[in-house]
Amino acid sequence: MARWLPRSADLTRFCQKLNRVKTLEDDMMETSFNRCLSTIDLTLLGIGGMVGSGLYVLTGTVAKEIAGPAVIVSFIIAGFASLLAALCYAEFGARVPKTGSAYMFTYVSVGEIWAFLIGWNVLLEYMIGGAAVARAWSGYLDSIFNHKIKNFTETHVGIWQVPFLARYPDFLAAAVLLVATAFISFGAKVSSWLNHVFSAISMGVILFILIMGFILAQPKNWGAQEGGFAPYGLSGIMAGTATCFYAFVGFDVIAASSEEARNPQRAVPRAIAFSLGLATGAYILVSVVLTLMVPWHTLDPDSALADAFYRRGYAWAGFLVAAGSICAMNTVLLSNLFSLPRIVYAMAEDGLFFRVFSQVHPRTQVPVVGIVVFGLLMALLALVFDLEALVQFLSIGTLLAYTFVAASIIVLRFQQQKVDAPVPVAGGRPSPEPCEGPSAGELKEYESFSDKLQLVDRDKSKEHREPGQLKAAFEPYLEFLSDFYPGEVVTVAVVTLMVSAICLCSILVFGNTHLHLPTWSYSLLLILFSLGFLLSLLLIWAHEQQRSTQTFQIPLVPLSPALSIVLNIYLMLKLSYMTWLRFAIWLLLGLLVYFGYGIWHSKENLREPRPQRVSARYVVFPSGSLEERVQAVQPSSQPAAGLPDTNTEDCKR
Repeated sequence: MARWLPRSADLTRFCQKLNRVKTLEDDMMETSFNRCLSTIDLTLLGIGGMVGSGLYVLTGTVAKEIAGPAVIVSFIIAGFASLLAALCYAEFGARVPKTGSAYMFTYVSVGEIWAFLIGWNVLLEYMIGGAAVARAWSGYLDSIFNHKIKNFTETHVGIWQVPFLARYPDFLAAAVLLVATAFISFGAKVSSWLNHVFSAISMGVILFILIMGFILAQPKNWGAQEGGFAPYGLSGIMAGTATCFYAFVGFDVIAASSEEARNPQRAVPRAIAFSLGLATGAYILVSVVLTLMVPWHTLDPDSALADAFYRRGYAWAGFLVAAGSICAMNTVLLSNLFSLPRIVYAMAEDGLFFRVFSQVHPRTQVPVVGIVVFGLLMALLALVFDLEALVQFLSIGTLLAYTFVAASIIVLRFQQQKVDAPVPVAGGRPSPEPCEGPSAGELKEYESFSDKLQLVDRDKSKEHREPGQLKAAFEPYLEFLSDFYPGEVVTVAVVTLMVSAICLCSILVFGNTHLHLPTWSYSLLLILFSLGFLLSLLLIWAHEQQRSTQTFQIPLVPLSPALSIVLNIYLMLKLSYMTWLRFAIWLLLGLLVYFGYGIWHSKENLREPRPQRVSARYVVFPSGSLEERVQAVQPSSQPAAGLPDTNTEDCKR
């Protein structure tokens, strides 16, 4: 039975296949897409992805049910937390200006299977997100016409009483997705122009809301008689932060569009910063005017802004708010339909997904097959499925992508530059740097042992340390770490940091509620896992980073990505167990696709050299020396050219 068990060498090769990283082209600006998007185009794409229906619905819901007027503080904290993730995307988008967003960033730094799973989850996230927004768009428009569309459909088509399906087929939602798909397939420039139109209308409506809102503001609505500024306390503010964090999901469309940017090294970081800043400002200011116009506890969660203007005697303003909301939802739809086919294209181009999706139309220069197929799938989801139960699924896919991108930043920053790396010797370790100074090219004799020690110390002080190597200041204390490959210790420390973060957040989330830990054990576990997290962070910091490049780099590495990792894991653990169950099922389906297709058709798999059998011959000479002859084993009928037949005996007399 033991013969059926895999050998350790086979397991090692299999694990190496799973964790192989993508080989980037020498010229990363070369692309089959049309590089036509400017910084303004990318900024408006990011704003369109973030400022959607959440501005018109989420602000009122959080203010009334979770945080009160302190929803302003919740949006400030959520905006800062999103900034940590956005800066990671900005650095990757500038350094690796290729489409694929989180999938691509994970592939070039962490490994293939992790990249595939990230791309697989982002794929579902965009499909469900687009379909959900289309149904919200349909419902909002239907409510303006007193639900005449819904009543007509239920009367003439019928009502479905099937679990997980919608009550009635939403033809309007499917139609708007098909129209948007047609526009997206015309090319990036047409998509960008359409996004400009809807974004301009949406921002005009937001400006109107702010001006009218401040005119109608009543500071007494924050007074003690109405419950005060923070009626739910600090816990309400933090709970509101967790909800408000999802309002900023959407800036990754900028990273997904980096292969179509004219100057991605400058445009991507600027567009992410501008769009996130404008979106955060819009959410904060709208929350201010909303809670100052009417008392927070009287808000209508479903249509807070329109209802607030109606109660202040400006019913006509509700139509403007409705128009702004529909335009904002249009920009979110375009953002989803724009990003999804490009991520699928990146996976197909790398061989991890079906090759047909890597086809780019020669005239429009967009992945038209992916746009049409996934646009139809999105329309089908919006037509027949009840997506209310699946909307929470969006959160876990986004947070997982943020977590892996943050970890990838740390790994990449402490890796050696592959462009200028010296050619490794046969043993696999990098060849030593040539000596510099007066000792190079001439021999000098040292009389005493102390002179030799001084020479060694002087050479160490002048030694050029590569990224991933231990810093000289820490070498006397952590000398045992200097024997590892550059970046090896950092990779292990990143894994330890993530495990410590998971354990720490699990204690924070479940320690008092589900686990019912006594106070002493709760405190002890918090201290232990916090120490593990901090020690991992210090161990990473003790190694050399890559020196500053011409592209944008996130400051305070590894602290900034580590904080982003902790926050994302904490928010993931706050999700319901049903969300995790659906997530596990979707992951299993993804693994079936990967092991059934992706691992065999991967371009990196084709680049790997085929293993050759080798034979080694040892010959002992009279002097006592040992010579090893290594050669490829050839078929017995055809000896290798230039080599003796492997069946003949090697000897040297």
